[in-house]
Amino acid sequence: MSEKSRIGWAMADVSAKAVTRRVAVAGGQIRMGETAFELLAAGDLPKGDPLAMAEIAGIQAAKQTPVLLPLCHPISLNRVMVHTILRPEMHAVEVFCVAEIAAKTGVEMEALTGVSVALLTIWDLVKPVNPALEIGSTRLLYKAGGKRGTWIHPDGLPPEVEALIAAL
Repeated sequence: MSEKSRIGWAMADVSAKAVTRRVAVAGGQIRMGETAFELLAAGDLPKGDPLAMAEIAGIQAAKQTPVLLPLCHPISLNRVMVHTILRPEMHAVEVFCVAEIAAKTGVEMEALTGVSVALLTIWDLVKPVNPALEIGSTRLLYKAGGKRGTWIHPDGLPPEVEALIAAL
């Protein structure tokens, strides 16, 4: 170890921050083969409906984020929504997670955790039909609240996300 003293790990100190309404939206997608996609869209996968299960799993995951990520603040979420959209042209499912709170800390990690677990849940239910799956494009799309205000991903927002935000 170097001569420099190591302070150790610590959560960010948010005690001086103002309580504000904070919203984060994250998104990602899972691609699969044509046959697997057709079975998913028809509701004919052997393990059940991956979209409904993914939405519930994503909500559960967002609520458990501080347990999974050691430096995340334990928070009481006001709202978590997980929304899935079929993209037939890509044989993919796009997943969006909205997390909302009135607090001193943001909810980006909760939204990202919700999306990630929702995507993994789809993987788990589709893999018996086709294990050649690909998860990608997981990213923060939008956040609002706090002293920095609103941030939108440089690539812009899909229309579905704009509609989700407008409905909040």
